[in-house]
Amino acid sequence: MTTPPPSRPPRPIATPCVKVCAVDGASGYCLGCRRTLAEIAGWARLSDAERAAITAALPDRPDPMVALMAATGR
Repeated sequence: MTTPPPSRPPRPIATPCVKVCAVDGASGYCLGCRRTLAEIAGWARLSDAERAAITAALPDRPDPMVALMAATGR
């Protein structure tokens, strides 16, 4: 009986998460990474190409902190 080759640990999934996890109710974007809740929740199930497309679009999304600061009068 042959033993199967040792399995490799799964490779890490690249993520734009910066550990500042709070979603702005007005914009729907995370204050830290600018992803939506749906994108965050489905991140592990997305393909590399889908994650890359979302990551590439993040800098063009409005900064939810700007709207939050304006709403608080700062």
